[in-house]
Amino acid sequence: MGRLLASGNVSTLAVAPESGAGPDDSASSPSPPSSPRRVVTGSLIALCLSAALVAIAFVSSGSVDQTTATTGNTWTEIVLTLLGAGAIAAAVLSGGRKRGRAWGAGTVGLMAALAALTALSILWSVVPDTSWSAANQMLSYLGAFAGAAALARLAPRRWAVLLGSIALAAVAISAWALLAKVFPATLAPDNVVGRLQAPFGYWNAVGVVGAVGLPACLWAGARRDRGRRLAGLAAPGITLALSAVVLSSSRSADAAAAVMFAAWMAFVPLRLRSAVVLAVGGAGAAVISAWALSHSALTADGPLTSATDSAGHTFGVVLLVVLVLVAAAGMACAWAMDHVAVSAATRRRAGTVLVALACLIPVAAVGALATSSRGLTGQITHAWDSLTSTNAVVFNNPGRVLEFGSSRPMYWHQGLDVGQHALFKGVGALGYGTARLRFTTNRYASAQAHSYVIQTFADLGLLGIAITFALLLAWVRAALRPIAPRTRERSLTDDQRDERAGMVALALIVIGFGIESTLDWTWYFPGVSVPVLLCAGWLIGRGPLAAPVGSLRSRRSLLDRPGAVAIAAAVAVIALAGAWMQWLPQRSADQVNDSVNAASNAQAFANARAAISSDPLALEPRFALAELYQSVNDVPAARGELTDAVDTQPENPATWAQLGGLELQARQPQQALAALRHVIELDHTPDPATTTAAAQITQAQAAIAAAKAATAKRSAARVSSRRRSRARAQAEKQATPRAAGARRPR
Repeated sequence: MGRLLASGNVSTLAVAPESGAGPDDSASSPSPPSSPRRVVTGSLIALCLSAALVAIAFVSSGSVDQTTATTGNTWTEIVLTLLGAGAIAAAVLSGGRKRGRAWGAGTVGLMAALAALTALSILWSVVPDTSWSAANQMLSYLGAFAGAAALARLAPRRWAVLLGSIALAAVAISAWALLAKVFPATLAPDNVVGRLQAPFGYWNAVGVVGAVGLPACLWAGARRDRGRRLAGLAAPGITLALSAVVLSSSRSADAAAAVMFAAWMAFVPLRLRSAVVLAVGGAGAAVISAWALSHSALTADGPLTSATDSAGHTFGVVLLVVLVLVAAAGMACAWAMDHVAVSAATRRRAGTVLVALACLIPVAAVGALATSSRGLTGQITHAWDSLTSTNAVVFNNPGRVLEFGSSRPMYWHQGLDVGQHALFKGVGALGYGTARLRFTTNRYASAQAHSYVIQTFADLGLLGIAITFALLLAWVRAALRPIAPRTRERSLTDDQRDERAGMVALALIVIGFGIESTLDWTWYFPGVSVPVLLCAGWLIGRGPLAAPVGSLRSRRSLLDRPGAVAIAAAVAVIALAGAWMQWLPQRSADQVNDSVNAASNAQAFANARAAISSDPLALEPRFALAELYQSVNDVPAARGELTDAVDTQPENPATWAQLGGLELQARQPQQALAALRHVIELDHTPDPATTTAAAQITQAQAAIAAAKAATAKRSAARVSSRRRSRARAQAEKQATPRAAGARRPR
């Protein structure tokens, strides 16, 4: 890393001939221009790919945070799986001889192992249907990751297309999030939170998308081979992305953005260009953010009002004016960077200033802590206590970014408790949300642990953690190959220098997302994760920077290469089988809906049974069929369906709650009490399920007591009746001799 840091001077502005600048820091020897046809093709591919990434964000925004499958999620997963398999098969079949080794194959294998473990966890999961959904998503993520690695082999020179697509997609999503504030009544009428949410419905997802778009925008603005066009567009792109980060009030996204900015300036010798583009774009973001934060109608929680709509329209005018000014300033700065000569001495002085400013930030922070009322150590202790407190309450106001406390430690502690009770293999993928109920009495509900690491430990245990860290180490090793940190800039060609800057941008996108997902659950949003997986996969597939990569056209027929054909066929079969499994939960959900909306009982029963056949692990089809049986007074059949649901998910309190409710309606309080007590055993939180179960337990106990009282009353009545009968019989027996004696003659 040291050689990369010291590999060039600071400036990449135009250099005067007398400056004696080396090839690494001069724009006087740009890369040879690409052919117009290649540029047009690359632009079209970038536009199509960015449109696809934006579409993923919109159609699959809720991801697995839903109780049933959705059409958007399902088809996103199927398409990603099939496209990834297609790319892999194409890479295998494209040539008999490859340049270089099969770079990244081991990393892809570890990703496949993680996907396989996710699927296997269905066998022991507390919620196997949800684990099935997690396995489906993981298979699609594997397709994106492995497919990108294959594309790096097929078209290694198209790395700029990928980066440009990431930049366009991130800027477009950030723009939409801001636009939802401009027209709230039209685009976000149900939004009651002041932070940016569209299109994901979750503010931290918006923030991290803006953050991961920043390295791509910096790369676009600082490139030496595109000049004014890209720099002029990069500046407003940075304005939109950075505004989304700020107005989402996401502290994890803020941390990711800060790390990415610092690393870009440290490792990419395009510092002056980057600083100029960042300054122009950041100034625009500062104006937009300051205006929005100063108007509570835009940032305060609460239902939509006419004042909110009016403030949004004014905000739109501010947004438009700022973007126009930033674009003009960006174009002007790009022109200056291409035409103004800067001497080597000036570049060194500018570099010294930038490094000094960067170093002053932590120094100033330490000084502020030292002069505070608590002192340096006291402030650190206070910050740590706030950060780890499970009782911290933080509101959605903009000032939250300066606070350390949050609700995450509470979720993390619950995740650790779940993992410790299933140490080796966990409770099954996405089982945390259900398993945590027995380990906490906190009323705050969360289906995710808000940390990829904690969630993996709870869901997949130490086995999942081991595979994850092996995957991380393998990825880091593979990603360093195209970055070539030990290679000096001067020893690279112009194309290699440009590509290394692009590879650094790709790596920073992955690292920034890794930082954010360590503190949150955005991993489960395909609109956030898929672009990052494409970057990660490309890096491992590229191989060493100086090595030729790609497939050479083979003169051998496929008939002479049975091994390649067999591998491609196996990949195709696995992908098709996976796509079928991804579709089945959606098919089951559709059949449940058809059952609810059926015109006749016969059709409703047929659809419900078909839904169970499509997804035998799901609860909704069995609940729907049990309700149908109840509607025709077939209580034994309804009981049988709910008993099957309990057998399928015995550690899920929802199944016992349904069975207990049925038994109570069927006037079987003893059986109801036994089922409802399982609800209380499996769920210690004061949620609606336990509240309802407690009320039903009271009702069942009252029914049992009433039944016992009635039984006792009937028993007493029978005893009393027998006593009266015996008394009458005895009286009659005693009266009979006297009567006989009275009739005897004297």
